[in-house]
Amino acid sequence: MKSKILFLGAAFLLILAIEGWAADLPGTWIAKIPSGWWMNEIVFSFKVDGTNLTGTVSGPRGKAAISDGAIDGDTITFTVVGGADDNGMTFVYKGTVSLNEIQFTRKPKDGPGYTQELIAKREFLRHNDYIQRPVTVPLRPVPQR
Repeated sequence: MKSKILFLGAAFLLILAIEGWAADLPGTWIAKIPSGWWMNEIVFSFKVDGTNLTGTVSGPRGKAAISDGAIDGDTITFTVVGGADDNGMTFVYKGTVSLNEIQFTRKPKDGPGYTQELIAKREFLRHNDYIQRPVTVPLRPVPQR
């Protein structure tokens, strides 16, 4: 009887841990890709709604929206059309999420090209980083004194 209670308790804690970890995907992730003599950065900004994944991918050639995003356990998949260092191509991303990094494979959806592997790391706020906040305007003017 005690072993059943311990097993159920451990299973419950494991489910809570997995649910808490899965909710930690949103935010900014940065991948560095070698390009000749320098490194290009691709910035992923993820938003999660249940098992749906949305957001943007930014690179040296612009920003593009994520489409067809899905989350299945620790695996994420999405499509990026245009922008982000791609010469107007459509790329399919598939990644495995760990605590502070995502191991991606990126390949063209249609046409020629090769599969590229990259690792995105979570971007943490540093001391004195500026956080942009919306500006609110009062509804009525402040009285003059």
